[in-house]
Amino acid sequence: MIEAAAGPGVARRAVFIAGPHYRRPSYGSNHPLAIPRVSLAFDVIEAYGALTPEEYVRSRPASVAELTRFHTRDYVNALKRTEAFGRVRAADRARHEIGTIENPYFPGIYYTPALATGGSLQAADAVLSASHAFSPAGGMHHAVPDAARGFCYFNDVVLAIMRLRDAGLRVLYLDIDAHHGDGVEQAFWDDVGVFTLSLHMDTAYAYPFKGGRLQDQGGPKALGCALNVPLPRETSDREYREVFDHVWQPVVERFRPDAVVLQTGTDALFGDPLGRFRLSTAGFLSIVEQVMAVGVPVLATGGGGYHPLLLARAWAGVWGLLSGRTLPVALPEAASRALRAVGWDEDEDEPYYEDLFRDRLEYGEERPVRPVIRELVAMLSGHVALKRCLWAS
Repeated sequence: MIEAAAGPGVARRAVFIAGPHYRRPSYGSNHPLAIPRVSLAFDVIEAYGALTPEEYVRSRPASVAELTRFHTRDYVNALKRTEAFGRVRAADRARHEIGTIENPYFPGIYYTPALATGGSLQAADAVLSASHAFSPAGGMHHAVPDAARGFCYFNDVVLAIMRLRDAGLRVLYLDIDAHHGDGVEQAFWDDVGVFTLSLHMDTAYAYPFKGGRLQDQGGPKALGCALNVPLPRETSDREYREVFDHVWQPVVERFRPDAVVLQTGTDALFGDPLGRFRLSTAGFLSIVEQVMAVGVPVLATGGGGYHPLLLARAWAGVWGLLSGRTLPVALPEAASRALRAVGWDEDEDEPYYEDLFRDRLEYGEERPVRPVIRELVAMLSGHVALKRCLWAS
């Protein structure tokens, strides 16, 4: 176990785990993830002068032994074989869901996710040393033991949490990606030492199109250790906060985590092409601020996010919070240049477009909270995770 947590006002060391490999293209040429993400976030952070050599950790690939703690050896070997031969066998496509439109073949199909997983394991090691850590290439929360799912090949989040659990830590997993953290929830369904909390788009209309329901509450051995909050389309900052404030503090107080693992997929932001929410970057980062206030080490990963400009600005903000920096709202000129160099023009006709190159933050509309949100909060009040304390030690 780590030492008693410092108070929220006490500074911790933080590490940023990445590497030059993420400047290489991946996922082919016609895929939502075929955009600069980790490298662009790094460039924005560097433009702020917000990363020292001591804080930067170059990621390493996870070993086969590490990967097979969760994934099957057949699946790991299938990815290695695919990378070596440069093609996907029909049997591997059918069994392991690789080489599909969703999970395409690309050069590095094994090495790239293994590197992201190794980075998240390094982040877990940092947390065990009482540091905060950011593994932006991680957050691949859909992958299952024997297959790729939802753009995710290896589930680095599960493996990082397993490392923390090996050390005896109670882990609170918060997933603010717009899609349900199904692979992580399934992995710890019966582990009373892991609480999974996911706020996501209603899976009736969003991937993975199953699970993630309010009534999914954890397995028989850990009833009440899973809390799913499916949110309606167009959820705003104010509505998201209304729901989050209702569940976050009770969970923290009753579960009493030793560490928080936070998946920071940015597809919940207002302009994301695969999201259906209306969160602003300021609203998104206010959730991260509340996580930091718990006063325990935080392991933040990346996740979804298919609008590179929104993602890079948001992840720069995540790193600022983890590392205890107050970043100016105005983007440095070098950051603006890096964002423009991407050539992203999907929403260039929107009134906010030019603002994305000028400021790091935008703020959401103060729309009234809709009745559907009030009804959701009322239903959450009766949830076993908030009503009864079956898992607190």
